[in-house]
Amino acid sequence: MLHHVGLPKTDLDYIYCDGPVMNETLVQGDARMTLFTGSQAVADKLTIDLKGRVKLEDAGFDWKILGPDPTDVDYVVWQSDQDAYAFSGQKCSAQSMLLVHENWMKVGVIDKLAACAGQRSLEDMTLGPVLTWSTDKILAHVDACLKVPGASLAFGGKPLGGHDIPAQYGAVQATAVHIPLKAMLESEEVFKLATTELFGPFQVITDYKEGELPLVLELLNKMQNHLTAGIVSNDNHFLHEVLGNTINGTIYAGIRAKTTAAPQQHWFGPSGDPRSAGIHTPEAIKLCWSSHREIIYDYGPVAKDWVAKQS
Repeated sequence: MLHHVGLPKTDLDYIYCDGPVMNETLVQGDARMTLFTGSQAVADKLTIDLKGRVKLEDAGFDWKILGPDPTDVDYVVWQSDQDAYAFSGQKCSAQSMLLVHENWMKVGVIDKLAACAGQRSLEDMTLGPVLTWSTDKILAHVDACLKVPGASLAFGGKPLGGHDIPAQYGAVQATAVHIPLKAMLESEEVFKLATTELFGPFQVITDYKEGELPLVLELLNKMQNHLTAGIVSNDNHFLHEVLGNTINGTIYAGIRAKTTAAPQQHWFGPSGDPRSAGIHTPEAIKLCWSSHREIIYDYGPVAKDWVAKQS
């Protein structure tokens, strides 16, 4: 397709290989710059191997906050289902954690989300095989989350039936586990468990009360991955409070906010990290692949009465 629209065939090399082979190719080739998208662990390894000459599309444990002003409930539920479970959750911008204000809990948003997610199936391809997590591994993670004090299964949590998907792949229902906010803040072990990126149809749900936004912000900024995020609210004071105190590279804000889309300008957090990349725009291309330089021209002429003097 690229050749069809005019890309010269000498302008792009496509290398198909395993990760370690590509890693060694970059090291031996002394790559001047690499734009990497993938796991946080590999990103950190490349940073060392390539002596910092990397730009990163940060790993995708992405959060969404439902603010204090429930409106357009059915739309918000649909969007949350899409963000978490479309493509069986196998996208770097998938909604991994949903933080729900008590006012949304009062309108039954979790039950509505459960009903929406429960319509997904293999038959209509709204669910599909998970390539990087087996069914057993996914269910083991769900069970581990449910062992957290106060945790509960919001919906899903069962393997899919009536298929011939090989065992090394995952096939589970769209699933959500509720984990108390304070449990994630009070225990480093629980925090790491709850913020594990499961590249499949799974998310963590927690709720918070009026006055607990500082705890929510503490949790969000403690996370290691800062790709995309959504703030579902039309309350300007709430929006500004969250926007001003978070560091994700791309944040959708407003009652229609999502975590998954392709904005014209897509930037990757965390803010302030010199490795944070951007894509899609001339500015982003220059950020990743170029740098500021100074070139000083001095053509003369040299004055005819010039005399050399040392200083």
